[in-house]
Amino acid sequence: MSAIDDLIRARRGEPDRSRPEPGAQAMIFCDRLVRIFTVGGLEVQALQGLDLVVGPGELTALVGASGSGKSTLLGILAALDVPTGGQAIVDGLDLASLRTAQRLAYRRATVGFLWQQTSRNLFTHLTAAQNVTLPMRLAGVGRAERQQRAAELLELMDVADCRDQVVPEMSGGQQQRVAVAVALANRPRVLLADEPTGELDTETAAQVFEAMRTANAELGVTVLIVTHDRAVAQHVRRTIAIRDGRISTEVLRRAETAADGREELVAQEYSVLDRAGRLQLPHEYVTALGMRDRVRLELEPDHIGVWPGQEDGPPGAGDGPGQAAGPGEPGGGPDQAAAGAGDGEPGAGR
Repeated sequence: MSAIDDLIRARRGEPDRSRPEPGAQAMIFCDRLVRIFTVGGLEVQALQGLDLVVGPGELTALVGASGSGKSTLLGILAALDVPTGGQAIVDGLDLASLRTAQRLAYRRATVGFLWQQTSRNLFTHLTAAQNVTLPMRLAGVGRAERQQRAAELLELMDVADCRDQVVPEMSGGQQQRVAVAVALANRPRVLLADEPTGELDTETAAQVFEAMRTANAELGVTVLIVTHDRAVAQHVRRTIAIRDGRISTEVLRRAETAADGREELVAQEYSVLDRAGRLQLPHEYVTALGMRDRVRLELEPDHIGVWPGQEDGPPGAGDGPGQAAGPGEPGGGPDQAAAGAGDGEPGAGR
């Protein structure tokens, strides 16, 4: 019995009854995920109870500053690392429970991975076609099928003309598009990309993002791109921001028809309410109102008012200029913030 067969049996097994319902239909589901490292005798908490749900077929970007925890999260989802606490489930598999052979099979069959550095994605002495067929050869796929699959993927990534070129003969953009083909060789359900355009110029980066969008649209692969570059936003419908080891905000984009009949993308940013009820207020809001240590809340029928915690702060909701802002109102006063009900999409509106 092979490790991949063992992995398939694990996926087909009885569902984990302790698994939280919100992740039942998710391709990627993280529940209160914690990762603690020990550095110089001190504990560093890279992930602090992170919640994340990515549905099947989504194309999503995860953005955050260096040290925010995004690469740690990607390492766990790729089964290259193990969480300290919480759950990480991908395609129905609880990653923390996988044995060594199952983790290898998972990386070979369930997820494809794209690194920033070409040297980690491709063997420089092999041609593009040889690089793409290698993962299939290791998985025991027959020669004819390997060659046909490689030709199809190189054509899909618009690098068919690189088929017989070794890596040094290709441009940086061509190398990364071949690397996407390599990551997709064994028909994974999920593609994880860690700063895939970090070493590319803007125009070439756009070509690589287009290749990943093509993989998402044509093959139905769920794509999660981790990056510090917020310009990636124009390439995806959902951008998730991570800060201090937790998801802080999301930007959702939807197509709307303008008055002149043209279709345009409309973006709405949301603060994210996690399963424990925690909400990260935007840093610029906190700074603008001088908030620290504690805040005062007021519950209204359609929103929650948030005030600085000073004892001599603004009066409660309904008392003139300190009233909390409702949906669509500009703010209700200079010294308060409000979490509105949003416009019907998930998350707390900003």
